[in-house]
Amino acid sequence: MRNEEMLLIPGPTPVVDSIYDALAGETRSHTDPRFVKIYKHTIDQTRKIFNTDGEVFVVAGSGTIAMEMAIVNTIAEGEKLLVISQGYFGDRFIKLGQAFGIEVDVLQSEWGQQVLPEDIDRKLSEGNYKAVTVTHADTSTGVAANLEAIVPVIKKHGALVIVDGVCASTAMDEDMSKEYGGPGNTLDIVLTGSQKAIGVPPGLALVAFNRTALDARAAMERVQAYYCDIYNWIPIMHDPSKYFATPAVNLIYALEEGLRIVLEEGIDARIKRHQAYGRAVRQSLAVYGMKALASEEVAAPTLSCIQYPEGVDDAQFRAAMADKGTILSGSLAHLAGKAFRLGHMGNTTADMLEKAVMQVGETLNEMGHQVDIAKAVEVFSNEIKQLAA
Repeated sequence: MRNEEMLLIPGPTPVVDSIYDALAGETRSHTDPRFVKIYKHTIDQTRKIFNTDGEVFVVAGSGTIAMEMAIVNTIAEGEKLLVISQGYFGDRFIKLGQAFGIEVDVLQSEWGQQVLPEDIDRKLSEGNYKAVTVTHADTSTGVAANLEAIVPVIKKHGALVIVDGVCASTAMDEDMSKEYGGPGNTLDIVLTGSQKAIGVPPGLALVAFNRTALDARAAMERVQAYYCDIYNWIPIMHDPSKYFATPAVNLIYALEEGLRIVLEEGIDARIKRHQAYGRAVRQSLAVYGMKALASEEVAAPTLSCIQYPEGVDDAQFRAAMADKGTILSGSLAHLAGKAFRLGHMGNTTADMLEKAVMQVGETLNEMGHQVDIAKAVEVFSNEIKQLAA
């Protein structure tokens, strides 16, 4: 990669040269047949990564636009939404829903923990919820949702399952043709952005609706949106030569190449790689006395929230890492200053992560916290070797 730094934050993530090259292609008219062909191919690729026979949407905007599209096209004003929150980004659905007059209830876990299926079952028994939002990998805590455990509970109560895959899609199992935990237990909507596990620069929202979610939209007389109304986008997704809003032409070039890389690796292989990377990072940093907020049983494979040993200054540590060329993120809310977040997804490589583990050890030693770098690298390497086995 020709990147000058290792961008190991929870997103954006490193961009490989072939994606940069695609992004730098000549900007053409959005109605140019050459661009229309690329846009149509990218829509078809998106359908493959979600494995859905419903509708997919690839539009200019962030993951927040994707969240809004999912909500406004399925839940009407006055209807009820249950938000399952395992961190800061799960909580974003609260204000989003309230902005459209949706009645929002929340189940929040302690940071670092999962919301329990039995608590979801109990809450859904209390009222007629139209939908439930689940953040697959919360970017603030590094906690993954257990879809096998909670999707059957949600479906038992007849609610739509809306999965926020912003920090998960193409790195975690989000197969919309799969039945999770039993017959009929499918994901109704999956949404994501271009800049995380997909590994493309920020600026595109990707959303997939299955037939059940499309039926929910059909039952709504109107929605409180214009840009986010999927009925304005369905004709474009079927025939990109038509016009509704100008697409992000160069980002579509980049996404086509990014999804080519994803599909060439294969979703199953990609999921396995991310799982190995997550374990390797967490276990190697534990050698330094750095404990992940999320235990291995609930940890996301795409990023980790790592707590500092006593006496490590967050700003000083991350500044020293930046001087070495590795960019890390601070933590949010009550963890600010007490932990950092490290992304290990998308186009990130094992060599990059091993280098980061070494640099973390070097930085701790420079700050007066003596650690065994050789041992940490050995732990990391042993985990990665299992991936190749």
